[in-house]
Amino acid sequence: MGIDLRHHHVKNGHRVAPKSEDPYLLLLVKLYRFLARRTDAPFNKVILKRLFQSKINRPPVSLSKITKEATSSPDYESKVVVTVATVTDDIRLQELPKLTIAALKFTRSAKERILNAGGEAITLDQLALRSPTGSNTILLRGKRNTREAVKHFGMGPHKHKKPYVLSKGRKFERARGRRKSRGFKV
Repeated sequence: MGIDLRHHHVKNGHRVAPKSEDPYLLLLVKLYRFLARRTDAPFNKVILKRLFQSKINRPPVSLSKITKEATSSPDYESKVVVTVATVTDDIRLQELPKLTIAALKFTRSAKERILNAGGEAITLDQLALRSPTGSNTILLRGKRNTREAVKHFGMGPHKHKKPYVLSKGRKFERARGRRKSRGFKV
């Protein structure tokens, strides 16, 4: 067997384990690795893949998004909403229905609101005991491109991206490129 010279130093970009050394995360990986291998359910493979992801690729999910997505599915009271991310509170949401949510983490206020509404906030290992194949679950994930940094990507003239400016006052980025009398106007 020879060495593939054309693709000798090419690495596969997909993660096969999390970069984090968090012992709780590593135990979850062990559990879902077993379930992905021993069950035919693609749900466990998806959960395992998402456990490997970086924090940027596991954006938080708000209670308002969970409520919107869960209530739109029929018979949502008997289902478990699953997300491999942090569940955050949303003060704009007036009333939270009774929901069972399984997530990697919960913020303190989000957990309080879920419990006060009569719902449940469970961990992913508790979910594995309840539905090892992912039956009766609604799998969600947050939006990746709502980070502040993404608004600045691709900055340049005529790109309409957000500039890195100290302030938004009279003296900041109001001359060249912003007025016809000062070179050009975007």
